[in-house]
Amino acid sequence: MRKHVGDLCLQAGMLQDSLVHYHMSVELLRSVNDFLWLGAALEGLCSASVIYHYPAGTGGKTGARRCQGSSLPAEAANRHRPGAQEVLIDPGALTTNGINPDTSAEIGRAKNCLSPEDIIDKYKEAISYYSKYKNAGVIELEACVKAVRVLAIQKRSMEASEFLQNAVYINLRQLSEEEKIQRYSILSELYELIGFHRKSAFFKRVAAMQCVAPSISEPGWRACYKLLLETLPGYSLSLDPKDFNKGTHRGWAAVQMRLLHELVYASRRMGNPALSVRHLSFLLQTMLDFLSDQEKKDVTQSLENYTSKCPGTMELITLPDGLVLPPVPFTKLPIVRRVKLLNLPASLRPQKMKSLLNQNVSTKSPFIYSPIIAHNRGEERNKKIDFQWVQGDVCEVQLMVYNPMPFELRVENMGLLTSGVEFESLPAALSLPAESGLYPVTLVGVPQTTGTITVNGYHTTVFGVFSDCLLDNLPGIKTSGSTVEVIPALPRLQISTSLPRSAHSLQPSSGDEISTNVSVQLYNGETQQLVIKLENIGMEPLEKLEITSKILTTKEKLYGDFLSWKLEETVAQFPLQPGKVATFIVNIKVKLDFSCQENLLQDLSDDGISVSGFPLCSPFRQVVRPRAESKPVNPPEGSKPGDPSHVKTLEAILNFKYSGGPGHVEGYYRNLSLGLHVEVEPSVFFTRVSTLPATSTRQCHLLLDVFNSTEHELTVSARSNEELVLHAGECQRMAIQVDKFNFESFPASPGEKGQFASSEQLEEERQEARGLEINSKLDVRWRIPSLKRTGEASVEGLLNQLVLEHLQLAPLQWDVLVDGQPCDCEAAACRVGDPVRLEVRLTNRSPRSVGPFALTVVPFQDQQNGVHNYDLHNAVSFVGSSTFYLDAVQPLGQSACLGALLFLYTGDFFLHIRFHEDSRSKELPPSWFCLPSVHVRALEAQA
Repeated sequence: MRKHVGDLCLQAGMLQDSLVHYHMSVELLRSVNDFLWLGAALEGLCSASVIYHYPAGTGGKTGARRCQGSSLPAEAANRHRPGAQEVLIDPGALTTNGINPDTSAEIGRAKNCLSPEDIIDKYKEAISYYSKYKNAGVIELEACVKAVRVLAIQKRSMEASEFLQNAVYINLRQLSEEEKIQRYSILSELYELIGFHRKSAFFKRVAAMQCVAPSISEPGWRACYKLLLETLPGYSLSLDPKDFNKGTHRGWAAVQMRLLHELVYASRRMGNPALSVRHLSFLLQTMLDFLSDQEKKDVTQSLENYTSKCPGTMELITLPDGLVLPPVPFTKLPIVRRVKLLNLPASLRPQKMKSLLNQNVSTKSPFIYSPIIAHNRGEERNKKIDFQWVQGDVCEVQLMVYNPMPFELRVENMGLLTSGVEFESLPAALSLPAESGLYPVTLVGVPQTTGTITVNGYHTTVFGVFSDCLLDNLPGIKTSGSTVEVIPALPRLQISTSLPRSAHSLQPSSGDEISTNVSVQLYNGETQQLVIKLENIGMEPLEKLEITSKILTTKEKLYGDFLSWKLEETVAQFPLQPGKVATFIVNIKVKLDFSCQENLLQDLSDDGISVSGFPLCSPFRQVVRPRAESKPVNPPEGSKPGDPSHVKTLEAILNFKYSGGPGHVEGYYRNLSLGLHVEVEPSVFFTRVSTLPATSTRQCHLLLDVFNSTEHELTVSARSNEELVLHAGECQRMAIQVDKFNFESFPASPGEKGQFASSEQLEEERQEARGLEINSKLDVRWRIPSLKRTGEASVEGLLNQLVLEHLQLAPLQWDVLVDGQPCDCEAAACRVGDPVRLEVRLTNRSPRSVGPFALTVVPFQDQQNGVHNYDLHNAVSFVGSSTFYLDAVQPLGQSACLGALLFLYTGDFFLHIRFHEDSRSKELPPSWFCLPSVHVRALEAQA
């Protein structure tokens, strides 16, 4: 009865009275050993004491302390109840656990109020009494719950866990499924209250599983899914994949994977496949390192089954309770280790015109160097690439990827994610072998506008899940920059040639890349046309074209223009619209040294070849001009003149600099290079060169020994000469009558461009000019009828100083006229007894004044046996003196002297004109006094 009264007082808010009645009931019940009621009385005593200590209740995590006025109702009740006991102060009951010092005195006045430690002890005692009765499980569980809440306020978690552990093992018979769920939920809340998060998550998960127990006719999958979501924090699990990129993994991976599997299953049973795909994607992305090979296969197979019905997207999923599930990009399928923006191919790279390079230099700062500016530029350089992309051209980004899966990984729809410029990404599909090493993958796209483009990441479709992977979210990725400038569109030039492609790749020292290499085999002196088709395969018109050539370093001496062209006809077709083709012709003319090399002479001498009784090793060989470029080599045994050991190689590069469209307006152009590899086989050689005088002083005979070094029959011809037929390996001599040359007309000084040239260089230039002039007049050509191939045989570089002197007109030009007719080649006719007028003219072509001179005319007859008859006093008579006098002749001036002869008999007479030696004539070289031979035929006088 006392215990019942105490309950009523507690319900009525009379705490002091309830404490008194509970104490009295406890003492009475102990004496009668009624443990059930004794436990109830102890529980009531604890409840009243808790109300005193924690007036705000025990529902929250922290108990609100009692305010100063909270004891007024109890004191007022005591004053109105005459039989109430006095409240005495008990200093032993004072404690600091959960009690404010301001209220400790007030609480201490209640002598029958339990201290915080005593409350827990009394709860333990009451629970021990309840446990003696099998049917008291519910009230025993309730007492445990109350004790745990009190301990939570007192922050005594370990003791609270003991009570909860006891509550777990309390046997409650015939609980409904709803009551079981409620029981496990309460246990989860209490564990959460005392800070046992993983224990809390465990029991909440048990409650979730209870929601879908087999005994339930209509399983509550939504309630199960909701409870499972609430367990995530307890297992250190977040549904945001970004949280798994922050250092090491937190939590037990095995438990987390089990929970994620249950979320997938629950969401599928809820009829939400998108939710299942999201959770399964999250499982594969975040737990990939902890999955076994078999588990990886199972998870990916399940994911493919789900995505076949509902593909995975990058959209946010919002649950009915407001929870938002972020997207899960597959940044580990595949794993990307490096991202590199690639420059355009060498033939497509835009280049800035030199005149516009320095126009964009900032002049904001007056200082040459500023550490602030340098720092800012360094930061910008880390992101911005120093090359450009072109609007409308395919641009490439290379990714180094790795497949961590134990099976082949198929990645579909892989493309770039960009910003800043409108960009058309061209998706790619790839298949990575199982556990491949770093594998290069190139992603391409086309920028549609100009500006600055930033590559933010890439997108993929793996196992039916579409992913947007941003570079900022990729751990451990290496990149040299992700921002590049896009310039306006330029035309694209494609070249095709009439020559086959070459297996030889030219490697120019300048580092230029050759887009196309072609090769051709020519004989020395041969000319061939290279037809180049220029096709504009871009979208912009080709407006400007410049073509230059560069011969790579070679030891061979080239004569004439190796490459020549006329650009006017091609440029006349511009602007070249997209899809149109223009034709451009380049003349390839190989003209190397035609002098016989030492090794070839040795080969011929060893073979014992001779020509017209004159062996090739005769002393006359010294006439051949030595060649410093031709180093003697030892040919392999049994080699022939046409073997590859005698084949020369020439390499050149044709550069096509072109522009057009908006890029041309901005000052950009492109450069396309064509590599040319020419193998030059020897055609003919001139083994020796000499001269013979001709009948005319203005002419001479040039003797050339020509050797056919080919394996075919070959003909050689010169201007106004018949063809000379040479069999393979045959050598013959050809004589060419040529007019002498006035070399003095060539400039003695190099002009402006050679202002600082040395005397040796000037002499070499003059020598080359003379050789070129002689070669053009000779026009020696060869022809191989069987191959229908022709070419030129050049004597440039063959003529030594002695030969050149013989071919040169003397600075003093002497002309002898008989009866007013020049007498140089043919005999002059006259009549016996008629005076013959003789005139000697001198033309001074030298830069100095010459003369005066004295000349004596001596007639003679040639007996045709080597004997000359000068005793002609009775046959020839002079009208006047036989000595002629010429006054001094200024440069470019003329002088003449006249005389007459009288022939007394018929016959052929010759006139020898002899100079009188004096100091003035001795100063000049003898070659300057070369007068023509005068032949006069005296005929019978007319009757």
